[in-house]
This record gives sequence, C-alpha cells and structure tokens, in this order.
Amino acid sequence: MSGEQNSAVGEQVSPDSANATHADKATKAVKPNKASKPVGAAGTGKPARPAGKASGTGKAAGAGKAAGTTGRTSGTTGKGKAGKSRGAGGAKGDEATPKKTVKPWKPESRLAMVRRARRINRELAEVYPYAHPELDFRNPFELLVATVLSAQTTDLRVNQTTPALFARYPTPEDMAAAAPEELEEIIRPTGFFRAKSRSLLGLSAALRDEFDGRVPGRLEDLVRLPGVGRKTANVVLGNAFGVPGITVDTHFGRLVRRWKWTEQEDPEKVEAEICEIFPKSEWTMLSHRVVFHGRRICHSRKPACGACPIAPLCPAYGEGETDPEKAKKLLKYEMGGYPGQRLAPPPDYPGRPAAPLGTGDE
Repeated sequence: MSGEQNSAVGEQVSPDSANATHADKATKAVKPNKASKPVGAAGTGKPARPAGKASGTGKAAGAGKAAGTTGRTSGTTGKGKAGKSRGAGGAKGDEATPKKTVKPWKPESRLAMVRRARRINRELAEVYPYAHPELDFRNPFELLVATVLSAQTTDLRVNQTTPALFARYPTPEDMAAAAPEELEEIIRPTGFFRAKSRSLLGLSAALRDEFDGRVPGRLEDLVRLPGVGRKTANVVLGNAFGVPGITVDTHFGRLVRRWKWTEQEDPEKVEAEICEIFPKSEWTMLSHRVVFHGRRICHSRKPACGACPIAPLCPAYGEGETDPEKAKKLLKYEMGGYPGQRLAPPPDYPGRPAAPLGTGDE
C-alpha cells in the first residue's frame, strides 16, 4: 500500500448497452458446443451426406472450416474458414493464437460508463474473491500503525517489520512512551523512519490522551491523528470497523483514470466521484479488488493486457503487452505463482505466504 502522497484481451467495446453485451461474449468462458444432429437421421426426411464429407454440421473447438465440414470455432466471433478463425480464442490450424484486432475506443455516455464500471467491479469480484487488505494486523491499532508505515514502501516490507514492532510496543500507551531512537531503529526498513516515528509517537499519544487508548471509529476523529489522512482513515474504517470507504492509493487512482471512471487527480475528488458510481456497500471491497488488479495485472509501466480478464471493458487496452504468452510472464503475486504481500494471509488466500524479514527471500 502506498502512502498518502502517492500512496484490460479482446476487441474494445462500443458505448452504451453494447459494452455489456460485448463484454459478456469476450469474458465468459465459452460453453461446450452441443452435438449436432446427424444428417439423414430418422424423422428428418433429409438424405445422408455423400462420402467424403463429415457427417453432420459439427462445431469444432479451436478449428475453422475443415475439408467437407461446416463448423464454427469454439471461442470465436464468427465462422471459421479454411482453418482460419476470428475473435478471441480462435486458432489458425495448429499455429499459435493470433493477436486480436482492437477497435478504437469510442466516447460513451455517463450511463454507459456507470454500467461498464459496475460490470468491471462484478468481473473483478469473480477474479479476486479472496481480495483483502494486504497488511498483517490483529486489531485496529495494529492496522492503523501498519497503514502509516506503508507510505512510500511496500506492504510486504511493512509486514516484515511490524512483528518486532508490536512485540515491543503492543498498545498505544507503550508506543507513546517509546524512546524515539529505539522506535526509529525498529521501523528503519520501511524508509522515512524519522518522520514515521514522529507520526507514530504523536498518534499513540493522542490515542492515549484523547481516546482512552482506543482507535476511534469515525473519520473525523481519525484524520485528526498525526500522520493520518483520508486514505489511512478509510483503510482502518473499512477493515477494522466495517464502515464502507473508498481507499484512493496510487494503484486505485491510476486504474480508475485508465478505465475512464474519472479524470480527477486529487485523491479526495477521485474518492467523491467514484462514490457516486457505486453503492456504499461496495466501497471497501471495490477498493481491494482494484488495488489487487493494479498490483497483479494492470501494472503502471507495462500492464499485462494479453492476460487481463476485463480487457474487453478497458478503454486503455493495448497500452501494455497484448501477446497472451508474453503477458503471462508479467503477472505478479499468486497470479504468477509467487508469494503475496502478507506473512499471515487469510485462510482462503490461494497463494503462498511471504517470507519474514532476514530470511533472504524478501
């Protein structure tokens, strides 16, 4: 997770209702073709086909029109011809899958954008049913501290640092009484350790003196704490208190602009505009799904467009690698078979836990 300052493969779709229809065709798995009725079967009144042609009108998976057959390719958008196919999933004989033809993105109405945005959210929910905050924590205080430490570094580095930190200072009272140089030495691996140490000492003292040693569950109270802004507050509220909120970090802001949900750059304005698109009940999980997608597939410099499950819904398709095999090599974390950010991930996480600090695998 980034700090307060910083913190999709197929044809493009056309505006309005055409977006959802095209997305359904391009993103859903192709159902197996039903067996065709044999020509010349009893009751059809049709003569059997002459020798040299395949019996029936079969649909061949991954092949175009074979000699003497009339079939469509599985996963294609049109009829195969002489071993050729069009669209997603088509193949030319035994050759590799050809690159897909991308249509230019066209302007869309506000209603069409909202429908497309909500469709993306539903698709991401299927891709990342296990989406979660990628900071290790056991209570609101640990999540608050970990989120402050995550500024300008990775969640993994924070997760490798906080076990020793919370073993030494488990409560706000303990941390408020810490010697600055000792606290700085423990959190040094996260970078900017002097400024972060001041924030942790300040927020811990405020929790001790103003909130009886407890993390408040209101946005207006949280943002009063040293080093805590709206992003950090929404992380804590959404994941420790169950209060819905949009977390606008670097990944979230980059993707919602790439998807043309907003053109805003200021995090608060981004948050306000995205809140208008989605129901409140979706805000927290939407944040996790978008951040997961940004970290795993839709990277900043070279997104893996050829391996993206929501590519048909993305106006920016083609900014990254569109070749499916090359795109697969760009996938990160569990998508690429590697550990995630957490040392202690949720039970339903499909990947491997990250390595502790000092093991040489971090």
